Amino acid sequence: MQELMPIYLDYAATTPVDPLVMEKMLPWFTSQYGNAASRFHAYGWLAEEAVDEARKSISKITGYSTKEIIFTSGATEAINLALKGFFEAKGFEGSLITPLTEHKATLDTAEYLQSKGVKVHHLPVNTNGEIDLEQLDPFLEGKDCLLSVMQVNNETGVILPVKEIIELAHQKGAKVHVDATQAVGKLPFLSSADMTSFSAHKIYGPKGVGVLLCKKEVELSPQIHGGRHQRNRRSGTLNVSGIVGVSKALQLAESKREAEFTRLKELSSRLENALLTAIENAEVNAAGASRVPGISSICFKGLDGEDLLMRMTKIAVSNGSACNSASTEPSYVLRAMGKSEADAFASVRFSLGRFTTEMEIEKAVKHVIETVNQNL
Repeated sequence: MQELMPIYLDYAATTPVDPLVMEKMLPWFTSQYGNAASRFHAYGWLAEEAVDEARKSISKITGYSTKEIIFTSGATEAINLALKGFFEAKGFEGSLITPLTEHKATLDTAEYLQSKGVKVHHLPVNTNGEIDLEQLDPFLEGKDCLLSVMQVNNETGVILPVKEIIELAHQKGAKVHVDATQAVGKLPFLSSADMTSFSAHKIYGPKGVGVLLCKKEVELSPQIHGGRHQRNRRSGTLNVSGIVGVSKALQLAESKREAEFTRLKELSSRLENALLTAIENAEVNAAGASRVPGISSICFKGLDGEDLLMRMTKIAVSNGSACNSASTEPSYVLRAMGKSEADAFASVRFSLGRFTTEMEIEKAVKHVIETVNQNL
């Protein structure tokens, strides 16, 4: 069956669990299945010890203290906790600033907060998906202001200058939440952010577990009640296997980061250059921006992107964020960048990862070219 499966080029949607991560997790499903909150026997002690070790490992890599690590069900919950928790603690007063190209987990939460009275400012982006820091400055309004920004865009791979953004916000007394979901394993952590969120399943870990890194001085109202777990920031029985998994996945991602950056840069260049050379009117979205390797959004002008996706049966790709796949609208990210509806519909996202090979890229390129030529 596996031999019949298409070549997987949708790593930005999710990644397979690395065998080393799975190996680390397995005992916590079977022989070591204790509840980390069980204080009076060895099963609970072993589980608690595993969680503590995971915290230490994550702390060492991220620069946040062990007490500033909150385990969640994924990046979406982490983002909700960061944004809702921040403003609920302030009685829903203050202002939220976020670019128009953020993930729906941020944009939909912003819409909810706006309905509660929070002032929301959406920052426009240029044709490369970049924000103008001068436009950001007037909206920074002190300690009741939170800026939420995606370090790497999940559709285009565009890198925003998060370090400079954090410095600017802090000069005005504002706080910053960084959605690092697509940045982990590709770029170094920025421990200067007040809050940082990411998910295990984007870095070859399990689905259903994420992390919110939150500085101790940031007050958050919990969004899940029932037991006052994790310093009363997120209640619920800890997912020990998932926590062990995200810790191991993060270790591997960081250890491979520089080598993978170089390898994926070469593979992405091959993919983009081959398609742009062979296919007339094809262009890379956000080509002029700083982008991480491994995410290539390519517009096949004049063609129907969804039709292309249906015809490209030998590869697994997408037309944007998996979290927005229920919508029949063109990509809101590309539309915010000034792309026409036709060009947004004509765009396909190719995302490469740890297990992508040169041979797979060669086969994928050949298949895309053949499919496009059949549609011309």
